[in-house]
Amino acid sequence: MASLAFVMLLCIVGTQATVDFRNAAAMVAGLCNTKPIDLVFIIDSSRSVRPSEFEQVKVFLSKVIEGLDVGPDATRVGVVNYASRVKNEVSLKSHKTKAGLIKAVAKIEPLSSGTMTGLAIQFALNVAFSEGEGARTKSPDISKVAIIVTDGRPQDNVRDIAARARESGIEIFAIGVGRVDMNTLKQMASEPLEEHTDYVESYSLIEKLTKKFQEAFCVSDLCATGDHDCEQICISVPGSFKCACREGHTLKADGRTCSACSDATTDVVFLIDGSKSVRPENFELVKKFINQIIDKLDVSERGTHVGLVQYSSAVKQEFPLGRYTTKKDLKEAVKKMDYMERGTMTGQALRFLLDNSFTPGQGARPGVAKVGIVFTDGRSQDYIGDAARKAKENGFNMYAVGVGNAVEDELKEIASEPAADHYFYTADFKTMNQIAKKLQINTCPVEDPCQCDSITKFQKKVEEALQALTKKLEGVTKRIAALENKIV
Repeated sequence: MASLAFVMLLCIVGTQATVDFRNAAAMVAGLCNTKPIDLVFIIDSSRSVRPSEFEQVKVFLSKVIEGLDVGPDATRVGVVNYASRVKNEVSLKSHKTKAGLIKAVAKIEPLSSGTMTGLAIQFALNVAFSEGEGARTKSPDISKVAIIVTDGRPQDNVRDIAARARESGIEIFAIGVGRVDMNTLKQMASEPLEEHTDYVESYSLIEKLTKKFQEAFCVSDLCATGDHDCEQICISVPGSFKCACREGHTLKADGRTCSACSDATTDVVFLIDGSKSVRPENFELVKKFINQIIDKLDVSERGTHVGLVQYSSAVKQEFPLGRYTTKKDLKEAVKKMDYMERGTMTGQALRFLLDNSFTPGQGARPGVAKVGIVFTDGRSQDYIGDAARKAKENGFNMYAVGVGNAVEDELKEIASEPAADHYFYTADFKTMNQIAKKLQINTCPVEDPCQCDSITKFQKKVEEALQALTKKLEGVTKRIAALENKIV
């Protein structure tokens, strides 16, 4: 009961506190994996570092290592010990287990001489991070990280060699202790400096930095911790997650919820007014408008197919459905379209859509949703009523876009219901891009929340959400208990 109260308190305190607690709980519960890295510690054992202080440095190293996912295909760890000279204590290839690494760290002895930090960085760059010593070839999936611990001013130059190390792809963290020179830390560390430089007053306090590095190298499995809002399937990716859907369902635009209906597989045909009233300069804007819509579609061999018909006094099929299956090819074909001019026979164009565009012979696919987008800039010179009605009776989802002298009643007659979502008007061709942003092609039926089937589906979703929440609370409760035991 106390644990549940604690969870409730977390919700009240705020999101950031909850996130911090989840990270800690995840680490305790073993739900945190470290990114694959080649990690080399570069530790100062000059005469200014007393033997007891050097032991505290080794404890710090061991605790950081304990939080890593150590292995040949995970994190590899090396240790470079330096003073006036440099000694490669542990190679990246030396130990494949945490236990072996920690034993090797415990055996390191201080060198007790000067402070040649630049020489140590040069050694790490040339030797410790070499393939011969176990470093992996350069890859975006494997980071190279150096953690430098020093308590004094170096007796050699560090600026240039540290810059070369960073340029080679090594991320450098610099830890200063006691009377360290802060400018030197900044010269060594990677950007942003506030995340890559740390200072402690004495070696007895260095252990407090352990948590920072454990969290820096930690990638929480957000799917395992339940810190996601995927409706059906959660897939872990480094440091984040993505949602997916079960077979027969499609991921919606929100990236979280799923639909049994897919807007992706659609046959879309544009009917474009090329009459003389449009004018050549505006016809170029119309082509840009079409390509804006194409950019929003899931064009592919199995996804959305697009056809284009231009009309004036005659009707011309520019290209049928399925001829182009990439956005690039489609947009190039639209750009090449020539302006027809002459009259405005919108009714004739709609009949062409009915009799030709959505037939199998012109590339239409059986069982696939059909969408017609009609563009016009004026009143039709022929009757549109029968063809407009029949298009909707055939199940075509019709959109009407009007510009300038287009007649609103004709747009509504062409458009599917609800008309407010299917017809658009602007007085100026230059503002058509705003219509392109608003026009959302939807081929899925809208559920009536008053129908029993919809209510049943809603109740099922609520039950599933409650079950998921219960599991999540159980998981958090277990992690709280584990955290409490560790604290005790």
